[in-house]
Amino acid sequence: SIVIPAYNEAERLPGTLRALAEYLAAHWPSSEALIVDDGSSDATLRIAHDFAADQPGWRVLALPHRGKASAVRAGMLAACGRIVLFSDADLSTPLTFTAQLAAAIADGADVAIGSREGVGARRIAEPGYRHIMGRVFNALVRALAVPGINDTQCGFKAFRHDVAQHLFLQARLYSGADTVSGPRVTGFDVEILYLARRHGYRIIEVPVQWQHVTGSKVRPVRDAARMFGDVARVRLNAVAGRYNQAETPDAG
Repeated sequence: SIVIPAYNEAERLPGTLRALAEYLAAHWPSSEALIVDDGSSDATLRIAHDFAADQPGWRVLALPHRGKASAVRAGMLAACGRIVLFSDADLSTPLTFTAQLAAAIADGADVAIGSREGVGARRIAEPGYRHIMGRVFNALVRALAVPGINDTQCGFKAFRHDVAQHLFLQARLYSGADTVSGPRVTGFDVEILYLARRHGYRIIEVPVQWQHVTGSKVRPVRDAARMFGDVARVRLNAVAGRYNQAETPDAG
């Protein structure tokens, strides 16, 4: 299953959906795609419905606007595939890297995450200030939540189905009344990877190519403040014992 969260993506969504359909038809014909509309105010939902109507195994989830974390969570929990992957709607990481993440799962990983760091990874056209801010954020993440992971924020991650169900059901950030307005970037990935480590799941970083896409919705200063706050919340949730429920994959 490939999950694509989308918020006000009417301009680039048609190209994304065409690329996704071509890729799945050529390489994973039995796969499903879930387009999760996060309460868009433009034509995103209509475009998704119109395109999916001609694609066997495709589904569209229409949600009220609550932010990317909520959209990803809904899509991951609704997915049926043995391997469940989510990707940003701008396809900043090419779909061809799906094969590498799936191979990592087949080789024994429970979670395989695209990484823009390490040997073989490439960042294309990324502004220097974004790279510096990303590395500062990652240092904080490694210190407080997920030691040893060099890139928690690449929007290209795959999970075994049962692992995805366990982790996204247990996640606390942005799962209730805590919502985000607009295309805000958050630290929900950090929480998911923290929970994966907590439960002893094997996480593999897979070097990928990532390209800065014109029209990116990231707002560095505003989003950085929220992401730093999210990391602190993960740590506080852990200390307060809020992750002690649903400690096994069978738990509700």
